[in-house]
Amino acid sequence: MTNTDRPGTYHIRTWGCQMNEADSQRLASSLERRGLTYSEDADSADIIILNTCVVRQSAENRVYGRLGQLKVLKEQKPSKIIGVMGCLVGLRDPLPLQKKYPFIDVFIPPSDPAPLIDFLHHLGLEQDSRREETQRLAKRYALQDGDLIIPAHERGTLVSAHVPVVYGCSHACSFCIIPYRRGVEHSRPLDDIQAEVRALANQGVREVTLLGQIVDRYGMDIPDGPDLSDLLTAIHDTSGIMRIRFLTSHPNWITDKLLDTVGSLPKVMPHIEVPLQAGDDSVLQRMKRGYTQQEYRSLVYRIRSRIPEVAIHTDIIVGFPGETAAQYDQTVRTLAELKLDKAHLAMYSPRPGTLSARSMPDDVPLSEKKQRLHNLDDLQRQIVSEINRKFLGQTVEVLVEDKHQEKWRGRTPQNKLVFFEDPENWRGKLARVEITRTGPYSMQGRINDLEMINIRNPVSSA
Repeated sequence: MTNTDRPGTYHIRTWGCQMNEADSQRLASSLERRGLTYSEDADSADIIILNTCVVRQSAENRVYGRLGQLKVLKEQKPSKIIGVMGCLVGLRDPLPLQKKYPFIDVFIPPSDPAPLIDFLHHLGLEQDSRREETQRLAKRYALQDGDLIIPAHERGTLVSAHVPVVYGCSHACSFCIIPYRRGVEHSRPLDDIQAEVRALANQGVREVTLLGQIVDRYGMDIPDGPDLSDLLTAIHDTSGIMRIRFLTSHPNWITDKLLDTVGSLPKVMPHIEVPLQAGDDSVLQRMKRGYTQQEYRSLVYRIRSRIPEVAIHTDIIVGFPGETAAQYDQTVRTLAELKLDKAHLAMYSPRPGTLSARSMPDDVPLSEKKQRLHNLDDLQRQIVSEINRKFLGQTVEVLVEDKHQEKWRGRTPQNKLVFFEDPENWRGKLARVEITRTGPYSMQGRINDLEMINIRNPVSSA
């Protein structure tokens, strides 16, 4: 490739979880350090990266559909660089994927840009004098340290950012493919996380969400290391940061120390995401979740007793192998009684290589899965509508993220979405909003106090 053929633009399309979003942002930062710029138009970009998700077959199918389109683009312009990243690649040998998709130039494991960087090196896309520095950055990137630079197209507008703190997972629920694709659990050093949070705050970020497949296991793989409570305390006083969240938790690892830390630190939001997955003990056992539905209920009561005004989010899978109508009804009753603030609902999808796919027949008909999902969704919509109605007429504090269809959009401490209209520029600021209308998915309001909270003094305003 000649100098004139060198790529100048990139585009990254991301499917899946917040960890994938964080990986994409870090890859974009790495590419921009090398002189590339972001392209809104994916097809016209010189480098096109798909950051993939395979948690469910539907997500995987969308990736395959896009790959078919990229094959045509590559045939039309062979100089385009096509890369696939994330859980479709995983930590395995990419040779099977290379044979199936020979037009793809580079396969990139989750959270590791080294193959793409090496590919650019081999093409001679960087001056020799820069290669040593590039290789150094690549090694540092693998540790996700604090030198993150927000990509140019988000710089100055990004209010909330994700910060990975635990990679991989060693729990191995029977339905989950993540341990096979992202590897064993390993925590980032506390100093690196602190440095990254400071870097984000200096670039205008006002809220950080700490990420891990099981985030409350942070530090457990580090001898005498800090735990999640220690990490929250360490980053709490970071200048410029107004709010801190974390996800996703596992019921077995939420300690009283963690709950008391959330309840006592003003910047840590009263928002806990802890999956139930099923409300029947035998299903939970087959899922290898490690708790009973009564233990989950007890945890919910414990969270609510220790964190006033907390919002609890959960995940539920319907149609797991062997789930009977009576077992599904247990899930319905559990959700109806607990009245959680949000439920991420999904139909069971067998993932190759997982224990459930290897040893349990996918015996719940698709039509039945869809009906169960629909019924549970209706129930949850009623629950959240009831919860949100309690906010009607109240004044809530909203961290404003952006503007959507001429209305400002932001979230309450409980992570509830709020829209309001106002001529002032509220991006990145805390607004006091009186709620005038509520619904299951968002709330509408108006500014009832024109005094804006000074974002330069977040400690006193949090």
